[in-house]
Amino acid sequence: MAEELEVKQLDDVVVRFSGDSGDGMQLAGNIFSTVSATVGNGISTFPDYPADIRAPQGSLTGVSGFQVHIASGRAFTPGDKCDVLVAMNAAALKTQYRFAKPQATIIIDTDSFGPKDLERAEFKTQDYLDEMGIDTDRVVACPITQMVKDCLADSGMDNKAVLKCRNMFALGIVCWLFNRDIKFVEAFLREKFDKKPAIAEANIKVVNAGYDYGHNVHASVPATYRIDSKNKVKGRYMDITGNKATAYGLIAAAEKAGLKLYLGSYPITPATDILHELAKHKSLGVVTVQCEDEISGCASAIGASFAGALAATSTSGPGICLKSEAMNLAVIDELPLVVIDVQRGGPSTGLPTKSEQTDLLQVLFGRNGESPMPVIAATSPTNCFDAVYSAAKIALEHLTPVVLLTDAFVANGSGAWKLPNIDELPEIHPHYAPADQKGNYTPYRRDPETGARYWAIPGQEGFEHILGGLEKDGNTGAISTDPENHDKMCRQRALKVYKIPVPDVEVMGDADDAELLIVGFGGTFGHLYTAMEELRKQGHKVALAHFSYINPLPKNTANVLTKYKKVVVAEQNLGQFAGYLRMKVDNFAPYQFNQVKGQPFVVAELVKAFTKIIKN
Repeated sequence: MAEELEVKQLDDVVVRFSGDSGDGMQLAGNIFSTVSATVGNGISTFPDYPADIRAPQGSLTGVSGFQVHIASGRAFTPGDKCDVLVAMNAAALKTQYRFAKPQATIIIDTDSFGPKDLERAEFKTQDYLDEMGIDTDRVVACPITQMVKDCLADSGMDNKAVLKCRNMFALGIVCWLFNRDIKFVEAFLREKFDKKPAIAEANIKVVNAGYDYGHNVHASVPATYRIDSKNKVKGRYMDITGNKATAYGLIAAAEKAGLKLYLGSYPITPATDILHELAKHKSLGVVTVQCEDEISGCASAIGASFAGALAATSTSGPGICLKSEAMNLAVIDELPLVVIDVQRGGPSTGLPTKSEQTDLLQVLFGRNGESPMPVIAATSPTNCFDAVYSAAKIALEHLTPVVLLTDAFVANGSGAWKLPNIDELPEIHPHYAPADQKGNYTPYRRDPETGARYWAIPGQEGFEHILGGLEKDGNTGAISTDPENHDKMCRQRALKVYKIPVPDVEVMGDADDAELLIVGFGGTFGHLYTAMEELRKQGHKVALAHFSYINPLPKNTANVLTKYKKVVVAEQNLGQFAGYLRMKVDNFAPYQFNQVKGQPFVVAELVKAFTKIIKN
């Protein structure tokens, strides 16, 4: 029978793992995506965490999901809906089935669909599949819990530890279904649990049992599938999350600039992993401090910058509120600082594990006084490396704090990343005070071309100076309340930011004759690009202008936005970027597509909305 099972070639597939927040769905999804990236597939992932710290077991609010899109080429989004849904309990099936395609294969653990499980998941009958209208022929119903217990009966592990391995059985079935080499999974597990080899071997035994189960019973599917890689580019690849890519980008920038890296931070969802990752790299000269609060995290980074380090601080929206006064200090002191804002749902505590783009106006204008600050937005998990590297380069070369906007979707999601050659990265030249200023150095003497002041590191004879939060005389550096001087300094700080060179915004798609221009920024790139391509396949002329540099805007912004008859600005807020563009570009009146759901855009919804605009 094994010889008769067809192996179908696919260009892409979407798999969603779901279960209780303690069922290890994030780990199973991460392993599957890592294995796929290792063999050269394009990947895009979406970890969907519950907001509850630990919801009651089996409850609808405690379901954790991890969706991964595997493609033969580049995967731009995690996919609207999945081809395979793993539901480890009744609550997972109840809440996650809406993310499955009508023809999706569904893998369930029948041991977690007992009367009490169904009651907690608010099923009205015992026939849960019929109640949800699910065709039984598409369901791989497997007693996963019992089979894992039988598999590890001689392991000496207690029942709680055994149950933690159930996710590996489901992963084994999925690996069989997509012809993944189980040896890659084994290597991942041995590396992850290198200090607990018994745990590693137990998980390896279970994942092999799941793989064998699928192979032996063919798991009620008519075929298995292969997704080969197209257009491979030689190099070393890894599956990397946005937060890890951000950490690596900071390390690379410090190395390139010849500086120590300092991160002052306070733990906050969903930015904490940046602190965790950087704390692992003391051998590279990285200094991390987990401060007592957000304000001290930013203030300590400013002190490190004054002392001559590449300084950064990481947080999300609520932390930006608290850091704003210290960020303002960096503005008036004109010190290099990278402020990383991993946006999450708000206001207040809001939706701490969900994603939005609602901090844009806060980072642009959310400080007292005229407080200009460059703002860059990362477009994908892998782009976080390049975006934070650019932020560090701007900060060090133009003596200014810079905000990097990511979001929970980008930060926790992952992609297949080709490791860069550090020798090929752009040079970074910190704007140090030249030797000929020794003895007559003043802190606000400026480069006539860029408007940036010169950076003098404490301890250099002849470059002694004081910085602080009070306005200073532009010539002497002494405290000044002179009205003319203050007006001049405000204008110079703004002009310095305006003069920072940034790349022109690229127009993709039908750039010359589009009937609709889609405009976005940051982490929505993959969804907007995919929507554009879908519309073009339908015969529409559509283009996309996606912004990474928000302040200053690219110099060609006005020309691009006023070239097209119809423009729609799509963003995960209620119109912040559209309002900002209207402020910057005369006579710009775009259509708007706005959602604040805490979830990524759905491509099908974008296509429907944009089609309506085209035909209106």
